[in-house]
Amino acid sequence: VQLQASGGGLVQAGGSLRLSCAASGRTFSMYALGWFRQAPGKEREFVAANGWSVINTSYSPSVKGRFTISRDNAQNTVTLQMNSLEPEDTAVYYCAASTREYSSGSYYYFASSYDYWGQGTQVTVSS
Repeated sequence: VQLQASGGGLVQAGGSLRLSCAASGRTFSMYALGWFRQAPGKEREFVAANGWSVINTSYSPSVKGRFTISRDNAQNTVTLQMNSLEPEDTAVYYCAASTREYSSGSYYYFASSYDYWGQGTQVTVSS
């Protein structure tokens, strides 16, 4: 599975951005798709994920209500609509795919649960 992320950029606080991630290859093996982000000097953190049944859709508390993840299985894409952006959202954003089916959706909050990663796209929010 190959993942290609796009859509990052520079935006003022309160603005919006839409990230997209296109998947190719053995896409039928993807169980869940997620977005993570990493700010300078910080660890990679979970943002949102979308999968089947057990996880459905889940968000980090820091973005819930502002970000929306959606998945188009026909196009093999996952998007992250980001509204009401804050300077604290500044980071490199990564899309990821997991081929593992967990009994609990909470496993998808962890980067180690994902098998494939995109190259990352920079999001910068100015104050």
